[in-house]
Amino acid sequence: MIPNLQIDAARLWDALMETATIGGTAKGGIRRLTLSDEDRRVRDWFKATCEGLGCTVHVDEVGNMFAVRPGRNNALLPIAMGSHLDTQPTGGKFDGVLGVLGAIEARRAMVAAGYETSAPIATANWTNEEGSRFAPAMLASGVYAGVFTPDYAWSREDRDGVTFAGALDAIGYRGIEKAGERRFQAMFELHIEQGPILEDQNTMIGVVKGVQGMRWYEVTVSGQDAHTGATPMYLRRNALLGAARMIDRIDAIGQAYPGAVATVGLIENRPNSRNVIPGEVFFTVDLRHPDERDLHRMELDFRAALPEVMEPLTLAFEERMIWNSPAVSFDANLIDCVRAGVAKSGYTSRDMASGAGHDAAYTARVMPTVMIFVPCAGGISHNEAESTTREECAAGAQVLLNAVLEYDERLSG
Repeated sequence: MIPNLQIDAARLWDALMETATIGGTAKGGIRRLTLSDEDRRVRDWFKATCEGLGCTVHVDEVGNMFAVRPGRNNALLPIAMGSHLDTQPTGGKFDGVLGVLGAIEARRAMVAAGYETSAPIATANWTNEEGSRFAPAMLASGVYAGVFTPDYAWSREDRDGVTFAGALDAIGYRGIEKAGERRFQAMFELHIEQGPILEDQNTMIGVVKGVQGMRWYEVTVSGQDAHTGATPMYLRRNALLGAARMIDRIDAIGQAYPGAVATVGLIENRPNSRNVIPGEVFFTVDLRHPDERDLHRMELDFRAALPEVMEPLTLAFEERMIWNSPAVSFDANLIDCVRAGVAKSGYTSRDMASGAGHDAAYTARVMPTVMIFVPCAGGISHNEAESTTREECAAGAQVLLNAVLEYDERLSG
């Protein structure tokens, strides 16, 4: 029978506030960039805390940390839970951190009750999820999953020319294990939603069925610079007008597909002078959808709209895709375990897809994976104002604990 273990909400909150002082900012956020001294300090905290709970901490060649505690049957692969401890330059207290500290609190609840799982349990801290110092994001989980090579990760440079490998060695966290060598039974990742849906619907838990597909594009529109006063309207080749009409079409594409989002987030207008008709405009396009088929249809609509908009305005254009991250579906059995964990806790919940990328998107390629979301105020994240409540953090950690125990029971049963 699965025991009714309970999270200590005050203990979890205290841990969140304690680690928030490592790289804490004046505005109440955290600046803890990957492989910085602040990252070293929070890694040291993670290692000491997990060792104090009877875990052995392993570090791989790209700095991923895995704290493993034995179970009754160590022939089974460990069940992993965790997230990341690095932040944006002006990040909040909960993005990633809740997933790691929620996992530690789940382990503390087991230890306090004297409960031993059948399978070993691991707590993971993935390196460079944010990608704010070393691009791309989710770098080390990507190496673990075979998406990137270790050499590729080691060669990444920050804006000061420091390599990932050099920074890893500087803080003493380049491990001896090969990335991906340590295998796990499954991966559970708790996270704040980073969006407004749960709060808007007054729902405590998001049962995350997958990560939506993401495709990024760059577009350059070319017309003709000309004097605004001397060039009649019918003879203009206004690149900004073409871009503006495309922005409207892209928004319409996002509106046309339920569950989709479509965004132009960056635009550069040239020559950007008040009395010159714009001759060139560069802009980015971000299309996302949880269904890969609908995402492909969105891409087709976007590409069809370009000539429809540009040709009547006698404008030329160049377009290229720069990133394609396919939609990810999480494991059905683990999703069912999360639902069982929600039912046991009595919290309200809804199924949803993740709008943001997470390490879970890469771990899902090599092991059964699932995510659990809790609300964040106003959907604000990647911001020092990022906020959630003690009760919401505890709810997420409780569902995480329940789901892991449910999965362990199914393994042993």
